[in-house]
Formats: sequence, C-alpha cells, structure tokens
Amino acid sequence: MPENKKRINPLDVAMKQLEIAAAQLNLDPGICAKMKHTRRELTVHFPVKMDDGRIKVFTGYRVQHNLARGPAKGGIRYHPDVDLDEVKALAMWMTWKSAVVNIPYGGAKGGIQCDPMKMSKWELENMTRRFTWEIAMIIGPERDIPAPDVYTNPQIMAWIMDTYSILKGYSVPGVVTGKPLELGGSLGRHEATGKGVFITAQEAASLLNIPLPGAKVVVQGCGNVGGIAAKYFDKAGAKVVAISDYRGGIYNPQGLNISSAVDFQKKLISDEYKEGERISNEELLHLECDILVPAALENQITEKNASKIKAKIIVEGANGPTTTEADEILYDRGIFIVPDILANAGGVTVSYFEWVQNLQELLWSEDEVSERLTRIMKRAFAEVLDISQKRKVNMRTAALMLAIGRVAEATKLRGIYP
Repeated sequence: MPENKKRINPLDVAMKQLEIAAAQLNLDPGICAKMKHTRRELTVHFPVKMDDGRIKVFTGYRVQHNLARGPAKGGIRYHPDVDLDEVKALAMWMTWKSAVVNIPYGGAKGGIQCDPMKMSKWELENMTRRFTWEIAMIIGPERDIPAPDVYTNPQIMAWIMDTYSILKGYSVPGVVTGKPLELGGSLGRHEATGKGVFITAQEAASLLNIPLPGAKVVVQGCGNVGGIAAKYFDKAGAKVVAISDYRGGIYNPQGLNISSAVDFQKKLISDEYKEGERISNEELLHLECDILVPAALENQITEKNASKIKAKIIVEGANGPTTTEADEILYDRGIFIVPDILANAGGVTVSYFEWVQNLQELLWSEDEVSERLTRIMKRAFAEVLDISQKRKVNMRTAALMLAIGRVAEATKLRGIYP
C-alpha cells in the first residue's frame, strides 16, 4: 500500500463524517459527543501455540460503538494492519450502516493483528478459539454478534460459535452470523454484501439513465464483496473490464470472462492471464468506466487521486474507501457516489435475517431472503436519495443524516441513566 494511504487514520475520517452530518442535522452537542465515543473497547493480548511449537502472542480487539438501537453487530477481520483506531472507525460505520437500512442493531467491530496468509488452518483455529475465549464476556446473541470480515469466513465463524457454545454448555448458533448452513447459517448470506452492492448500483444507474447491459464496470477486490458483485454485474449484461486483489489487477477493455478472471485472481499463480493485461490497483482506479466498485480496504480514493477518477458512479463495497477530502472533489466533479454505509449494507441485513432465524428456529428459503434484501436495499436507497435531493447534499452526507438521526432519536428516547 502506498505510504500516503498508510498515514490516513480511518477514525479521523469517521469523525469528520459525523461532524458534517451533525451540522446538517443541528444535532444536540451532548448527543453528538456521545456518538463520538465508543461504548466499550476491549484489547486483548493472548498466546497461541504455532505449528513449530513456538508460543506467539497476538493482539486482538472488540469495540462496541453504540447500543441505542439494539445489540452490537459487526465483523471480525484478520489483517496485519489492524489497530484500535481502525476498529473504532469500523464500529462507528457499523452503527450507521445498521441504522441506514433500519435494522435494530448497534455497531461493533473486531480484529486480530496477524497475517492469515502465512498461517496454517490449525494455527488459525487455535488463534480464533483463544480470541473467542478472551472476548466471550462481551459477546452473545443478545449482546454482540460477530460476523465475517476481511480474511475471515464461515469456517472461522463456526469455530467462534463452537468455542462460545462450549463455554456456555449448550449450542448457541445466534452468537455469530455468516456461519455454514449446517450450523444455522442463512441461505443467501454468502452473497449478501456483493448482491447489495449490485442492487444499489442498479438503482444509481437507473437514476442516471445508464443502461446496465453494456455498461463498463471496474471492481477493486475479488473476494466475497467484489468477486460476487462482479458476477452479478456480468449476469446483468454489464462488461466488467477490470478486477483486482491485493497483488494487482487484470484489465481488458472488451470485458473479462468473470468466472475465469475471479478464479485467476484468487489463485497465487505466476502464469499470465491470457485474456487481459496486468495493472496495479492504483491504475485500476483511474480506468475509464461507468461504474467503479472499490471493494478492498479503506482509504483507496484520496485527495491525491480523486481528480484522476473517470467513473460516472462509485459504489463503495469496502468500508471507508474514500476520504472526506476526496468526497468533496468527486462531488464537485459530478461523480455520483453510493456510500459504503448504504452500498455494502446487504451483509448486515442478511446477518439480521440469519440472527432472527436462529432465535426463532426458522429457515427461510433463498427466494425469501433475496426478496427481503432487495426490498430493504431499494427502500434505503430511495430514503437517502430523497434527503440528498431535498437538502442538496451528497449521498454520503444524506446517508449519515438518515442513520445518525435515527440513532440520535433512539438515544433521546432512552435517556441517560442513572
């Protein structure tokens, strides 16, 4: 990652976004101050036995930002750059994300500072189970429900659920979402975030009179968000001209064979992909396209490269991929942004469905899940767009106004006790 991006603190970005929306809402200063602070931050340092017999100490975090609207909800990521400020920012965004789609959750996030790409499955399991043990006192189906995030997956959720269940003495499937189907996971959960990105992109394209069939799409990231979104775009007749992962991207102006391109990006192989040329992630962001989907990590679009973006629509699959300075530049240039707290809220929405199914011991069909997700995402897009047009603010500020307004109202109604 370029050095300039490393220096941008995502918590600073999240705080600036809150201040901008609070000013638009004329928010009570006391309520605003409360929202700037997390409810609870847990930092743990814990030992794990590695394959070679060494004991390695890892650092992990679980942050609960706001619980005014319900139990905390948010993913757990495994990444070398995880730190407390990043997790605090992500927890805040989860609060807004749940509120913007009107799901009765507060926001949380977790992470472990590690490099999962260099760890065996046995080491990952040991680390996951020990981390679960360390944070068990603050998670639970009525308190805080983790989910997959960067470099975590259904298997890791299964280990968390099993460890927590052993601690409790009975099975607790509702302690996590994003689990395997065999352990109470929901149909449609794996695709949910990527599908939500596609649904909101569809709404934005329709608004701007850009037909999806034939539209040029660029996707940064090819995991559970970018890779799945790319497949939905491809199925809709759009031309995905570029896709990438942390090593770089593949570009073909005529359109990629998405299935083979995603498979290629996911495999650590040295053979050149025959249907496109290799490009860097920075070059990928500057490609001419109708729709750009940054679905990797935060701080990808900054004031240094915002002027080079050639997309008509940006749909943020990642959390915090655009800084506040870049936002202003893009807005002034007339680029329509579907912000992260709206665009990638499909994951928390179907996580909510999974949680409800677990608590009520139900199993919804994939069609039911898809229909409910589509309805909620379209409704949220329309509500944000209405605020944007009436108040003459960009879509991010409108989404934050909608979300923060809902959290502020819940906070007022609950009051301060004792």
